[in-house]
Amino acid sequence: MITTTDFAKHLSRFFSEHLAHERNASANTIASYRDSFVQYINYMKTVKGTSLDKLTLKQLTHDSVMDYLGWIMEVRACSPATRNYRLAALRSFAAYLQYTVIERMEEWQKILSIKAVRTEKKTPSYLSVEGMRLLLAQPDISTWQGRRHLAILSLLYDTGARVQELADLTVDSVRIGQEPYTIRLVGKGRKTRIVPLVREQAAILREYMEENHLNNNNELTRPLFCNSRREKLTREGIAHVLKTSADKARNEDPGLIPERLSCHSLRHSRAMHLLQAGVNLVYIRDILGHVSIQTTEVYARADSKAKREALEKAYKNLVPNIDTDREWERNKNLLEWFKGFKR
Repeated sequence: MITTTDFAKHLSRFFSEHLAHERNASANTIASYRDSFVQYINYMKTVKGTSLDKLTLKQLTHDSVMDYLGWIMEVRACSPATRNYRLAALRSFAAYLQYTVIERMEEWQKILSIKAVRTEKKTPSYLSVEGMRLLLAQPDISTWQGRRHLAILSLLYDTGARVQELADLTVDSVRIGQEPYTIRLVGKGRKTRIVPLVREQAAILREYMEENHLNNNNELTRPLFCNSRREKLTREGIAHVLKTSADKARNEDPGLIPERLSCHSLRHSRAMHLLQAGVNLVYIRDILGHVSIQTTEVYARADSKAKREALEKAYKNLVPNIDTDREWERNKNLLEWFKGFKR
């Protein structure tokens, strides 16, 4: 007969009820916490000799958590950041247990008192304006795939979106029918923010959506970006799109494109370019979806000279203006005028 311990019972409820519904945690947060508990359970089995079917809440103590965190750093040689991620999962579980297993309140509060270790604050990795322009020039817009790649990369940059935020976009997230052009992003904690789009970006998206028949009411809940099998594009798929263009751009000018370039680097690039254009940190915070202005201030510390130019001037001709030669073909009034024109 299989018995369920109180640890397994409460951990199951923590994930299925508390995180998923009460906290409305994102899929990424749940996945990160899951990985943390898989490692903790493996640690208890291999190091402490306690398998999951014998693991109880009595064994979850301040001292056992500290031992586990020490093992992460010393034996597994994990970074302080990884140690803090694992601690965050355990602290979240302890916070949940305060209300469900109140007889051990003192122990849960001891776990909650464990501090995260200080991590080295790295300077954000970002591209120069010239590097960003070179990157966006790589997709071959004579092909369907190239036009999709341009739409993905330019939108990732123009909105400063996190890669998961871009992957989660649906057709009804986009407002490009008339100015002001905007897009709705759903960020950490399921918080929604509206981000403005520049005119060139709206034109690229409009072209992409028309070509892929995404501009009708029947497609509103469909993912904005799909793969060739019409499945939602994943984080890994978006990263591959970036790598393809980054490799080409690096071959053209290695000095402008670093060897390691992530989707988050485009987010950093957007923030730095806004700062250099003289945009207020408060506005940058709102665009990036930061909760605190202190998070945004890292960009101010990373950039010693802020360029005081208007935002539109800073982005003039940065995002390619595609298919301008065919604009008259899509404009029926202009087409009729050309047909009836006589000298």
